[in-house]
Amino acid sequence: MSNGSHQIIEREDLRSRTHVFRDRAHAGAVLAEMLASHFENPPHAVVLAIPAGGVPVAAPIAERLALPLDLAVVSKITLPWNTEMGYGAVAFDGSVHLNDRLVRQCDLSEAQVEAGVARAREKVVRRSADLREGRSYTAVSGADVVLVDDGLASGFTLRAAIAAVRAAGAATITIAVPTAHESAARAIADSVEAIYCPNVRAGYRFAVADAYEAWSDVDEETVRAILADFRPPAAS
Repeated sequence: MSNGSHQIIEREDLRSRTHVFRDRAHAGAVLAEMLASHFENPPHAVVLAIPAGGVPVAAPIAERLALPLDLAVVSKITLPWNTEMGYGAVAFDGSVHLNDRLVRQCDLSEAQVEAGVARAREKVVRRSADLREGRSYTAVSGADVVLVDDGLASGFTLRAAIAAVRAAGAATITIAVPTAHESAARAIADSVEAIYCPNVRAGYRFAVADAYEAWSDVDEETVRAILADFRPPAAS
């Protein structure tokens, strides 16, 4: 269903529930069915996954819609004393997005921010090269882009990806995430054409992993193997 003018298309039977997906591949299959009617024979469309967790979700979508699959590499800029907590993000085009309020709250110096940005930028460059194995980026100028991740919590990393894809000339951007916090989805919805999210949840406590029965980190070898299945055959 569509959630008002925000264009959040969800499944009411999965709202506020936990452990609704067996794993990321199952979540991708659920999303693929939701998206199938929206992307019926698109003239120029592409699926972009945010690695690493977004790639196993994106694969069933790209297969179901018969679309190319590529990456939108984004990295959090993390605190010096807590590498799990981010205060910004660097996108695949080199753009930097900072949460200025959090930078002030954490009393980060200019030198600390510069070092954090440099680390994140290095990670983006390395992952882009390693995961894509020398392939050039799929052109998104004028394309309808389906941007996929395995969940949406704060939304800051996804915002960086949206800005980079928009700057690359995408005609439209549709977000596909299996699970999202309602406030984060609403905050992002106005910057894209639509958000497809079967499992919308609210409340103080939210963890992306709670939507899945099986949850673990996705290693880079798995990402490369999935991408290889979508690589165009070599010209004879």
